[in-house]
Amino acid sequence: MKAYLTLLVGVAAMSFASIFIRLAEAPPLVIAAYRLAIAALVLLPLAPAKWSQTRKQISGRDLILLLVASLFLALHFALWISSLKYTSIASSVILVTSNPIFVAILSYFIWQERLTKLMIGGMALALGGAALINYGDFTLSGMGLLGDGLAMLAAVMMGIYLVTARHLRSKVDFLSFVTFVYTGAAVFLAAAVVVTGQSLVGYSAQTYVMMALLALVPQLIGHSAANFTLRFVPATLVSVAILGEPVGATLLGYFILREVPTVNETAGGILMLAGIFAVLRRGLNRGLVERLP
Repeated sequence: MKAYLTLLVGVAAMSFASIFIRLAEAPPLVIAAYRLAIAALVLLPLAPAKWSQTRKQISGRDLILLLVASLFLALHFALWISSLKYTSIASSVILVTSNPIFVAILSYFIWQERLTKLMIGGMALALGGAALINYGDFTLSGMGLLGDGLAMLAAVMMGIYLVTARHLRSKVDFLSFVTFVYTGAAVFLAAAVVVTGQSLVGYSAQTYVMMALLALVPQLIGHSAANFTLRFVPATLVSVAILGEPVGATLLGYFILREVPTVNETAGGILMLAGIFAVLRRGLNRGLVERLP
């Protein structure tokens, strides 16, 4: 029972991410940089002993792949947080959750892992849902369509990240892995902030509080809880529960920010979540879906 309660808390924590982002009055790159930097600072004191042991077991190529994973994680957060500036919470969170589809597609091309009829059908269903959401945003606002596109690109970046993580997690322990990629992603994002001429300072107290909550609640509590429960709860159930994040985020968006999902978002979201579930259900049994970072 404690494991299921922990999972429920984790999904609820992840659902708050889009709310904290909306309430943080800072550029997307800055929000993303703070999210990863604060999470990394919490983990760094815990990692040295594990990392010194892990470093002896991995090759130079693995180090490069860790940097690649960090880069794609940074791109994922930069794109997804940007999407929330242009489209609704419902559209953004539903579309970014489609990353299992891209993991399955990449696994097919990289490792020649066969796609079953159930997975292909799930992909078709999810893409139909995505098209419905995008069509609704196109008819309402061109900026909404831009936000949807950014959310889909963020899902692709997460798919590439997870495929890379899948290779590395057999060699690198969890704590060392997340500490490295969170730190690396924070460095990439901070560099992007500087290069684009934006500032890391000078924001309101509310914005700093929201960015700290973003790191502590969805990133560390939410994702850590989901990973913890994988030791006690079937992986399929955990993954299905995580699909509750778009539902939770949409409800929170309604009650806190008064964002009412459109008919297209609701119908498209149901189709997408059903399709993603089909891909997850089959993919988990074959190792195509990696644990969340």
